[in-house]
Amino acid sequence: MCFLNVPRVFFFPFSHQEGGSAALQIALENRGGKRRKMRCMEAMVLQSGCFCVERNLGIKCPLSLEHQDGEKPWSYYRPGDHLISIVITATEIPHTVLLFNKAPYNQSDFLPYDKSRLLYFIFNIQVVNKTPQLLHNLTLGYNIHDNYLNTLGTSDALLDILSAGEANVPNYSCGRKDNLLTLVDGDERDISIQMSTLVGLYKVSQISLETASEALSEKSQFPFFHRTFPKEGFQYPGIVQLLLYFRWTLIGLFASDTEKGDNFMRIFTPLLVRNEICVVISQQFSTTTPTKSFREAMSKWRQVNVFVHFAEYDPIWDRILPFHLTLEGFPGSIEGKVWLMTGLGTYEMKKHRLLKYIHSIWTFSFLPNKRPKDEAFEPYFFLSPNFEDESFECSLSKHVFSVKGRRRCTEKLPLGAQKDESNFHITNDEHYYSFVKTLVHALNAAYSSNSRRKRKEGEEILGNSRLQPWQFHPFLEKNEFCNLSQFRLYMDQNGEIAADLGIVALLVLPKKDPIERLLGAFKTQSFIFLKDAKSELKLLNKSLPQSICVESCRPGFVKRAREGEPVCCYDCIPCPEGTISTQEDMEKCTQCPDDKYPNEDRIQCIPKVLTFLSYQEYLGIILVSFALFLFLTTDLVLFIFIKYRETPIVKANNRDLSYILLVSLLLCFLSSFLFIGQPRKATCLLRQTLFSIIFSVAVSSLLAKTIMVVLAFLATKPGNRVKKCLGKSLANSIILSCSAVQIIICSTWLGVSPPFPDSDFHSQPGEIILQCNEGAVVMFYITLGYMGFLAATCFTVAFLARNLPGAFNEAKLITFSMLVFCSVWLTFVPTYLSTKGKYMVAVQIFSILASSAGLLGCIFIPKCYIIILRPDLNTREQLTTKRNVEM
Repeated sequence: MCFLNVPRVFFFPFSHQEGGSAALQIALENRGGKRRKMRCMEAMVLQSGCFCVERNLGIKCPLSLEHQDGEKPWSYYRPGDHLISIVITATEIPHTVLLFNKAPYNQSDFLPYDKSRLLYFIFNIQVVNKTPQLLHNLTLGYNIHDNYLNTLGTSDALLDILSAGEANVPNYSCGRKDNLLTLVDGDERDISIQMSTLVGLYKVSQISLETASEALSEKSQFPFFHRTFPKEGFQYPGIVQLLLYFRWTLIGLFASDTEKGDNFMRIFTPLLVRNEICVVISQQFSTTTPTKSFREAMSKWRQVNVFVHFAEYDPIWDRILPFHLTLEGFPGSIEGKVWLMTGLGTYEMKKHRLLKYIHSIWTFSFLPNKRPKDEAFEPYFFLSPNFEDESFECSLSKHVFSVKGRRRCTEKLPLGAQKDESNFHITNDEHYYSFVKTLVHALNAAYSSNSRRKRKEGEEILGNSRLQPWQFHPFLEKNEFCNLSQFRLYMDQNGEIAADLGIVALLVLPKKDPIERLLGAFKTQSFIFLKDAKSELKLLNKSLPQSICVESCRPGFVKRAREGEPVCCYDCIPCPEGTISTQEDMEKCTQCPDDKYPNEDRIQCIPKVLTFLSYQEYLGIILVSFALFLFLTTDLVLFIFIKYRETPIVKANNRDLSYILLVSLLLCFLSSFLFIGQPRKATCLLRQTLFSIIFSVAVSSLLAKTIMVVLAFLATKPGNRVKKCLGKSLANSIILSCSAVQIIICSTWLGVSPPFPDSDFHSQPGEIILQCNEGAVVMFYITLGYMGFLAATCFTVAFLARNLPGAFNEAKLITFSMLVFCSVWLTFVPTYLSTKGKYMVAVQIFSILASSAGLLGCIFIPKCYIIILRPDLNTREQLTTKRNVEM
């Protein structure tokens, strides 16, 4: 906090990054020539960013501060209707250790500053001023400062720009009017943020000429900041596309051990992770960082052949040297490594032994924009070797309250001169001209809009009214820098400036100087690899190396991560049953649709085959033939029985029941045809119900036969009244009652959940089984169970009556036929449940035919044998021997 009750207090902004405390020594000279020493005391207010000094207080720790009376710092000035203030980095300061007891300006060895950027601004502003069609009735002035690549120099320059008086006191005006229009920022990222924080308070537009931080895109914090180039890191997504294009999924990252290097690692690494690119080597370099960890990582991951380098200020040889020394000690041959530099620009190199382990160095550069030639643009200008003395009037300006002076150079003559042998020429930069021209377009638009507004409101337009910086700001928001730029700049979908970049590779050749080749480009944020680049690389024997952990998984396989290793290291396993993978390195396999199945390699889904028991296949033909044979045989037996209906053997075994049984067997054989062919709605409804009812009639007729045999034997005993019950009515009642129960069961089945055509997609691989869904499966097994109940009852009664007296006891035949019938259907159930598709249907058809054939053969074949081959036995005498009973 500041001291109270002091006669005079001065407030100065300072940077926390340039040294924790600040001190100020105030020396005042009285006008009579006598020097009076004043004592001062510093008071720090770190939180507020200012310090206050009371000039009458004593000092406890005096510092020996020397005056900075040399040529620097400097500024170049030209008055005009509107002033463009420019802060650039023209002077390099070598990195040195600063002493605590001396001011930083007194300890820095300033290298000669680069006049080219300075002259580009000055000359192009002069070109605009002398071109009437560009800026009407106005002139542009400039105020150019160097910030010496540090925040203290930037603060000093900003204070000078924002101070209208001779001293660097903002908001203090003493007769000087600069008509500040905008501030041009040609500095680095962190300094740009510092500048935006200060000039934003004054609503002065700040225009950046460099790729500044992404943080400056936040309009709520920096509303007056404008870009002429894309933001820092705009090329990072393109680098990721490049890595994915060449399948470089195992890479290393190199960065400076600085704040910008930390930001690069923090921003770029997650971008790689989201695209499944593994960073297995990550190293930040500085002059004091040991390379032990880097050496260990390189020895573990020797298959890494691609490195992304975030280059800042360090010379590239400072990176190559430790890289070379690390690989020099590795055993075996080492493949050349690809270096991807994030910076914009190219390198010029000669052959050198340190390039031994480098395949190529890739950099990025802005692609030129093809625009019509501007007649006002001068491609070069001539300067006299003494141009500063001839064109500028320079003097050391030092305020009484300042500890340092500033060399101010005010323009008095244009820079251009006639070409002669004593002059030298400088090639003009079109980017600087396009930038100044864009400002002029925006300024004209602002004045035109202001004039229209005043006319509309009826205000008087004064000739000397000048546009204020905050009035100029809205016209810069249209961002016409892209339209007039010499580079291919455009606005992306987020409203940010983007650029088309060329990808240049410096190919290292053995025993030759590296050669530069254009390999591709990022156009509209997409990577394009030039068609001729691959063939040219092959001709130079510089095919691109791989940088992967494992070979790619072929189609038909899927990746499975290895435990404890990066995601780029994985095993390849075949796709599970029913799935495919059509591309390499698939994360998961794709399930085939229900009507398709994978081919043998599991890379394609092919249509499944429709399968059902058809008449065209061998199994269907065999069953149809068997059914027709049994049907014809049954017809023959029925014909024989009808023809010999008056013979004793036909009459003796209840002729009507035999006819009913034969007709039922005929229908049983015919019902098997309902199971063959493609299932339809009608066949699905009829096949099981008709089969169940017909078989119930057949078994009921056998049961009636058996009961009639027993009753006939009992009727022969004296006094037995059973004889009254014998007759056709009893037999018919048995058949009707037993069949009616099955009819009721089948009717309930059809009413509740009837069978319907269905498709089974999953039982058999590669097949779609067309079948009849039984609907209520319980009802199906109830019908079978009832039929089995009838068969078991018939078998029991016939078995008990098998030993009744008589030469031809039909109960024996029924017993044997029921034994065959029950055996067939008992084996049917487990066989039916264990088969699928058309074989399930074939099992049921076979059971129908086999059981029916068993009844036909066991009951009627012996009778036909007697009727046809042994007619001598077909007599009443033969049938009534041994006290047989007439039935």
